[in-house]
Amino acid sequence: MQTDKVAARFDLSGKVILVTGGSRGLGLQMCRAFAQAGADLVISSRKQDACDRAAANIAADSGRQCLPVACHVADWEACDALVEATYAHFGRVDVLVNNAGVSPLYESLSTVSRELFDKVIGVNLAGPFRLAALVGERMAAGEGGSIINISTIASLAPSPTEAPYAAAKAGLNNLTESLARALGPKVRCNCILPGPFLTDIADAWGDEVKEALAGMVPLGRAGQPGEIIGTALYLASDASSYTNGAMIKVDGGMVSGL
Repeated sequence: MQTDKVAARFDLSGKVILVTGGSRGLGLQMCRAFAQAGADLVISSRKQDACDRAAANIAADSGRQCLPVACHVADWEACDALVEATYAHFGRVDVLVNNAGVSPLYESLSTVSRELFDKVIGVNLAGPFRLAALVGERMAAGEGGSIINISTIASLAPSPTEAPYAAAKAGLNNLTESLARALGPKVRCNCILPGPFLTDIADAWGDEVKEALAGMVPLGRAGQPGEIIGTALYLASDASSYTNGAMIKVDGGMVSGL
């Protein structure tokens, strides 16, 4: 039946997906969806106990293999170790999701220390580059694959309070297009640009922030965490076989254009 053929395009059975920042927020939502679609997972974040909990819960719910590996992606040696642990366990990576990110608060531009600036660049840009280089080259030499970078709409329309973060993510957008050219034709590289989502981070938002967002977003609200799933499944699966170097906004229409 035609519906079966459509569903098969989104089937991830037999795939191995590595997700950084996968123990919470949007990363955790994507991991759950990938497992439900049939994929085995490597779930990574900075804290091993958080990785362990996420992996155990998803494995119990889905029956898929879930390997928890702690990694601070700003540390290139840690990135190397993450990739080696993944290939030692599964022997392959079909999809890499560079989701780990950090956006520290600061009082003013002049109070941004070099340490903070380097940390933001390291986690949001340097780490994804290293992982994409290591995994992408193996993909290109093998059966191919998909790399999904998680950016932000702030990379297109930065606010005055997140300058280092927005700049790093703008670099990630550029990196996505570069990788799409460097690793093709066997590897696709695309980017998701989320807007405001009601993850655990949003618990710190006051009512005034949420009300302001309602006025800024054409859909009148922030996103629910599960609303990232459709785009992630699309880019991870064969459904996106001719999508490469794309920047896909998932922001309720908050930012126009690219």
